[in-house]
Amino acid sequence: MELGLASGTAWRSEMASAIRDVDDLWDTLALPLEMLPAAREQSKAFPLMVTRPFLGRMKRGDLNDPLLRQVMPLAQEGAVITGYGPDPVGESLVHDEPGLLRKYQGRALLICTGSCAVHCRYCFRRHFPYDQRPRGKRWWSSACERIAEDSSIDEVILSGGDPFVLPDNELQALVTDLAQIPHVERLRVHTRLPIMIPQRIDEALLSWMAQTRLKVIVVIHANHAQEFDDEVVESLKRLAMTGVHLFNQSVLMKDINDSAEALLALSKRLLSSSVMPYYLHALDPVQGAAHFAVSDERACVIMDELHRRASGYLIPRLVREVPGEVGKRWLWPHA
Repeated sequence: MELGLASGTAWRSEMASAIRDVDDLWDTLALPLEMLPAAREQSKAFPLMVTRPFLGRMKRGDLNDPLLRQVMPLAQEGAVITGYGPDPVGESLVHDEPGLLRKYQGRALLICTGSCAVHCRYCFRRHFPYDQRPRGKRWWSSACERIAEDSSIDEVILSGGDPFVLPDNELQALVTDLAQIPHVERLRVHTRLPIMIPQRIDEALLSWMAQTRLKVIVVIHANHAQEFDDEVVESLKRLAMTGVHLFNQSVLMKDINDSAEALLALSKRLLSSSVMPYYLHALDPVQGAAHFAVSDERACVIMDELHRRASGYLIPRLVREVPGEVGKRWLWPHA
């Protein structure tokens, strides 16, 4: 079955068959048994989830695999580290109403769902109170009303969780309502699904995205070149062919992509997939993720080396999200 002709059930089947049990992960990848008890313990607080397409790009038995390290629960997650907390970017301070965030001028962010296709261990929303998020058309009608009341908003961001885990009929209905607000010009969708389940980029999704009057920007999230196989590349190219603008954001993480070589390989892979490198985020200080941290000094050394080796369009912006600031803080170039 061709990727673009896959039925709407193909990607749902991948969601349903995702690995959610640490014992299954250990068995599938032949991981050291001595690390299993700690993984079981940490998965109680933040459950494991990883799709089989993503799993298939990992190396069996390799604890240093850069994809495995993003999803594998580790004992270090239980450490209490000063400065790391449950709300690292201050989202509790910017709720306009439940599920609607107003962080920056001219933009509104909708938390569409709490569901994802993968539970990244560094996720800045791993402690987000998704159970308090309203659901369904009644909720988004209220959110759309608030957006319609503020003519300064010209861009709406769909986030989560991952918006692409929602059925196409729900997504299309929400986007149709947003498109009826005259001052909204752009729709930005943040998603990991094209990486986790490339079959998600099917005809139904492409159809409604091509029909909206809004300018659509899709920001994917890939951290390493190994995340791309032929199906992922094809899914992204199909998105680009509909006129969608594709960007990538990454998180800089210790022992995963903290080198100029890894970042350059990622940028080249992105460009060959019709995706522009966009942001490289310093790790948000979320409780449970301190072991991924790379110092700002080290990050700037890496960026200096990347600058020496790469064309400008292959260099993402190194940024940090700081609660209360009017935009992301640029960490490089530095003075």
